[in-house]
Amino acid sequence: MTEELYLEDSYLKTCSANIIEINDGTVILDKTVFYPSGGGQECDHGHIIQNGQEFEVHKVKKEGGKIRHYVREAERLIPGPAEAVIDWERRENLMRHHTMLHVLAAVFHKEYGSLCTGNQIYPEKARIDLTDITELDRDEINRIVALANQEVKKNHPVSARTFPREEAEAISGAIKTVVNLIPKAVKEIRLVKIGEIDEQACGGTHVKGTEDIGEIVLDKTKNKGKGTTRLELRAVTKSVEAV
Repeated sequence: MTEELYLEDSYLKTCSANIIEINDGTVILDKTVFYPSGGGQECDHGHIIQNGQEFEVHKVKKEGGKIRHYVREAERLIPGPAEAVIDWERRENLMRHHTMLHVLAAVFHKEYGSLCTGNQIYPEKARIDLTDITELDRDEINRIVALANQEVKKNHPVSARTFPREEAEAISGAIKTVVNLIPKAVKEIRLVKIGEIDEQACGGTHVKGTEDIGEIVLDKTKNKGKGTTRLELRAVTKSVEAV
């Protein structure tokens, strides 16, 4: 099983690893900084470096419990030591947009009891589907987005912790997530906490403080039916410095 270093430190940009399998254009490492697509968040891109040569990683997926790095010219790699390096700018923007959605979900839940029923996170934008706001006009939605921006500016710290499933389901605040939709085979649940305003089941990558999100800009709203509204948004900010 691959050690998922991004779960412990989202700011790791590189790691030394061993290639343990090469198969049909994919590579499995014993440890990785690459985030695989999941939870609505797009995967990392980057390179695997071996013997001074760079090989592009253009897709990362969890398949059959294994993290597979899709590598161009993977057949030129050999089992053994290598370096894994992510595209930091892409990761940084994915983190900012992911944390943005958590803050938004928390504020909409506080104001209207909204639940998140789905999301998609890209480097340049994100979308979120929320319940119980279909009757709101654009001005009211903008007001809630403004409240979310106020929370962003407070620079709430962002942290993660892992609990046995039963404990995670019982923690106040985690109930409004889709913990109950996570397969029963998953016995350990990772919770991402944002200050005292939110704690959600999440396996994604996040910034260290909400101020790093920048300013939340609402682009579109769409009624998806069945009481669900989709918001499309962007996080606009200067570059976050990696440490």
